[in-house]
Amino acid sequence: MFTTNSFALIYGLQLSAAQHMLDFDFLSWREPSVLAFINPGKYQWNHKLFHGDKEILIPSFPNYDSVPKEISSKLDTLVNFASFRSAQSTSLEAMESGYFQNIIIIAEWIPERQTLEVIEKNETHNLNIVWPATVGAMSAWVFRAGNTGGSLDNIIDSHLYEPGNVWFVSKSWGMSNEMRRVIADRTNGTSLSIALGGDKYNIMDFPTAMKIMQEDESVKMIVMLWEIGGKDEIEVARMIQEKEITKPVVAWCIGTINEQISGEVQFGHAGAKSNKIEETASYKNKLLKESGAIVPESYIDLWDKIEELFNSLDIKKSSPTDIDQKLQIIRTRSRTGFTSTISNESGGELLYNGKKISEFTASPNIWEVIWQLWLKKDLPKYACSFINTVIVLIADHGPAVSGATNAIITSRAGNDIKSSLISGLATIGSLFWWAIDGAGKYWLESVESGISPEEFIKNMKQTGINIPGIWHKVKSKFNPDSRCDILEKLAESFPTRKHLNFAKSVESLTLEKKSNLILNVDGYIAAMLLDIFENLEMSYEEKKMYVDVWVFNGLFLLSRSIGFIWHAIDQKRLGEWLYRTSWNDILYTE
Repeated sequence: MFTTNSFALIYGLQLSAAQHMLDFDFLSWREPSVLAFINPGKYQWNHKLFHGDKEILIPSFPNYDSVPKEISSKLDTLVNFASFRSAQSTSLEAMESGYFQNIIIIAEWIPERQTLEVIEKNETHNLNIVWPATVGAMSAWVFRAGNTGGSLDNIIDSHLYEPGNVWFVSKSWGMSNEMRRVIADRTNGTSLSIALGGDKYNIMDFPTAMKIMQEDESVKMIVMLWEIGGKDEIEVARMIQEKEITKPVVAWCIGTINEQISGEVQFGHAGAKSNKIEETASYKNKLLKESGAIVPESYIDLWDKIEELFNSLDIKKSSPTDIDQKLQIIRTRSRTGFTSTISNESGGELLYNGKKISEFTASPNIWEVIWQLWLKKDLPKYACSFINTVIVLIADHGPAVSGATNAIITSRAGNDIKSSLISGLATIGSLFWWAIDGAGKYWLESVESGISPEEFIKNMKQTGINIPGIWHKVKSKFNPDSRCDILEKLAESFPTRKHLNFAKSVESLTLEKKSNLILNVDGYIAAMLLDIFENLEMSYEEKKMYVDVWVFNGLFLLSRSIGFIWHAIDQKRLGEWLYRTSWNDILYTE
């Protein structure tokens, strides 16, 4: 079921469970088993966790489709922490994804109808699905799914960080933890152990679990803990009797007290209710003993029977591995205060996004550096030309715009270049850069939704918001903006340009109303950036994230800083004195 090459995706942002899995990995001398999270509907993000005392970043994605191939190709296990409301739908979606061989579903209170639907669906997929109401499964020294195995102390006491030869299966969460400790005390520990879950219907049942165990060469003996209710044990007894299961089995069905109580009794698990003689503990224990399993007289004798069988198999009980040093690392580690995925100066040569700076200086292009630092992707040639052109086109817009004016005034007051630049940048607000950022937002949402240009214009009118990226104070269709012509020419080399095409379709409609309602340079930049993202095969969520975290605004700030700096330097070079606003520019009124 699990190997040292098993890797998991966790549905739900369960950082604590992921850390438990990673601590188990560290104790078991294996590489991190958790590769990613699904955080439904949220941006792709990185989360800082530990493997030993080394901090690692594990990404989360909004859905299965957005998990990149370099991760999905390694996955074989889903640990699903979705609530009982969505556990079924998210698991069915996972089954269809083709990523997983093992699915562990933690939720309780699953409607039986939903469980039966997943059972039926799995007849086609034939996956190992442990559900419902389970704490999970684990293979000692190999893989831990979720919080199964309990606390770190219980992991140590049960020797789950080193391989054993005893296979254990139960329906109960709590009894699983208890029995792992018992088995560790009396044998060389467990190999694979599974808590099947206590509902009436289990997707992985006892007979299925036994088939997995029979094929596992590391398993030398089996311990099974049953409970009243259901008839799986009858099938297992047949499998033992007919030699489908050839490995020795110690088994006990708990709940014998039920037969001393008059009337029907519902125990803690939904499935722990015996309605027929075949579902009682005594019947099951008797049948299993007759089939060839080792069945104690009472639960008190179970531990001794486990030890007796183990000793009879002449399996060496190895000395526990000394892991004090590893435990000390886990218990004394501390978190870093910052995370950076951009550059690293701690080695022999400065790295930009993991690449040596010598790789960039061999063919120096500032736009390639910008792209690597900002978006952490290689930039195709047409995109390099675009970024370079944008920096040129919006580096400055004259001294009259407020940002440049403030940089000039600050410089003339005797301040240094840094202060002048900060003053200019601080002036830039939503009214200044709304066009690029807003156009990016609306072009993206409109293309993604498939809305028509006519519907888009109608919706914007109803909201009372002017269309960002459409309009110019001076330029019009009779007086075109040469910057837009330059960008239009560049767009001819783009593999696809669906966002720009949408923006141009909007422009064709707005120009029917007024000649200056043109697609301006800001609207062009936003649409073409989105088309570059599209051509780089970014998901919608990734594109939206870059819009929302102001990458578009960042490009504007970077470019406009060039002009602000030189406006400030220009004033000092000209020897301009302290600025004072003319009275002619001020209306004094009471």
